[in-house]
Amino acid sequence: MVSRPHISLLFCGVGLLLAFVLAPVVFPSPLFRLAMGDGVPLLVITAAFILSARNAFDSRGHTRLFWSLMTAGMAMWCFNQACWTWFEVVIRKPLPDPFGGDVVLFLHVVPIMAAVSIRPHEADEREGMLPSALNVIILLVWWVVVYAFFVFPEEYIVTNVAVYSPRWDLLYFVEGMMLIGASALALFTSSGAWRGLYRNIFFASALYTFSSEAMNAALARGAYKTGGIYDLPFLGAALAFLWVAIAGRRCLRDIQIMPAIARPGRPVAPELAKLALLSLPIMGYWALFLSNQQPYLRQVRFAVAMGGVTLLAFVVFLKQHLLDQRLLQLLNHSRKSFDNLQRLQGRVVQQAKLASLGELVALAAGELEYPLSAILSSSERMAASSNLSREQLSNAQKIGQQARRTRELVSDLLSFAQQTPGEKSHLELKPLLQRAVQMEGFKLENKKISLTVESHDPLPRVLGNPNQLLQAFLQIIENAVDALQEIGGGRLQVSLWRENNEVVVQFADSGPGLRDPERVFDPFYTTKPVGKGTGLGLSATYGVIQDHKGQITCYNRPEGGAAFEIRLPVLRVTAPLAEAARA
Repeated sequence: MVSRPHISLLFCGVGLLLAFVLAPVVFPSPLFRLAMGDGVPLLVITAAFILSARNAFDSRGHTRLFWSLMTAGMAMWCFNQACWTWFEVVIRKPLPDPFGGDVVLFLHVVPIMAAVSIRPHEADEREGMLPSALNVIILLVWWVVVYAFFVFPEEYIVTNVAVYSPRWDLLYFVEGMMLIGASALALFTSSGAWRGLYRNIFFASALYTFSSEAMNAALARGAYKTGGIYDLPFLGAALAFLWVAIAGRRCLRDIQIMPAIARPGRPVAPELAKLALLSLPIMGYWALFLSNQQPYLRQVRFAVAMGGVTLLAFVVFLKQHLLDQRLLQLLNHSRKSFDNLQRLQGRVVQQAKLASLGELVALAAGELEYPLSAILSSSERMAASSNLSREQLSNAQKIGQQARRTRELVSDLLSFAQQTPGEKSHLELKPLLQRAVQMEGFKLENKKISLTVESHDPLPRVLGNPNQLLQAFLQIIENAVDALQEIGGGRLQVSLWRENNEVVVQFADSGPGLRDPERVFDPFYTTKPVGKGTGLGLSATYGVIQDHKGQITCYNRPEGGAAFEIRLPVLRVTAPLAEAARA
């Protein structure tokens, strides 16, 4: 159903066409006919230009490129019509032949054709507008070369109206038919608001092409008069393009938010660009070897064709270079995404292992608690009895000692299971790391091992449990010290710095490195001798860091040794806390 504003605009257009037909009857003056025949289309085309420019200003992305090209086409058309008005109405002289404005008139269809060919309704805004803009440049250069090849020599070098005028008319008609074909193809491959917009462009371009062909035929016969019957369909075409701008303005918001549809085939603009590049060598070959014209004109045409090949080759090279850069960026982004996905998958697998192992450990520890308590109380009663011999008393004490040791192991297993996460508070990591290094340094017998802490002050605080983080740091430092003792000494460097919204803690040693970095955090995985390690320390450390919303990774350094990196999120201080800290 047609809306009321649309009906009003339709009546206004029909009324303008009727006034255009009847005004010469009421005012038969030749000057009035000229002013009306040139001025009314100029006003309509100028209005279309202004509205298209507003659409371009209020849109974005490929939609803005579309309306910018439509604006360029309307501006060139408006310039040509203004030239006609200047000669026929203002200075009252016939148009010169050849007329310089014919070049602008010939080329003004190219931006409109390019606007339809870039298919903004199918464009992916993430790819950017530069490839589409380069396709437009290729089309524009090709049409300039075609004009300079077929029309320009007989128009300006060796003027021959009988030769260049039919060629101009033919090329202009071919150009219009290509615009009709491009708009028809866009019409049948689009939907929604874009489909309505392409439909309007299709009808406007069809009316304009055939009305221009009729005008050119009348000019060739000498039957054309400004303001006559041939200007009526021409004015209708100008009104149709004005309606394209008006209707596009009304549905601008819809076409902006409309998602891109699946592409049914190859994009049109790149295919036209390929045909343009391939056609120029053929034109140059024809001019040099098959043409029967004067040698000078043949050389001019050959030079035009080769110049066009050079320009198009440069633009194609630039486009390919930019596409290669974009491809490299996408490959790097894909590689990073793949690495992140692998790390995430490893983290999920590790968490699943820890979760299942925690449940098993918690169940086993609960089952061991009762018999251990019974063994410990029995051994204590036996040790307190006075009826036992010295050997029996020693055995009872050993049983109690081993029972208590087993109970501590069960307590460690329960801590590993993390059934009760510790309370977290605001803390600084540097004092905690210094304390861990000092605690481990006191135990060192090998003075050839150095432990140092370096930081980039000031460092923000983190939210964490100091006891859990201290145990995690101690576990990493102990593993590094054990590795350094194997080679007779070395250095462990602990570094802190801030990176974006994270505090990074790095433990870098000069030891032999990690045998299998991917399995370091697996439960019960250890490279230490039997009886020296259970393989639960780094697994528990992994669980602690995960509980603190952080990340822990390890790798072998290129210069030798291993490195562990812990990333903890920076504490976000709220406004009241920040004001209190300043006070």
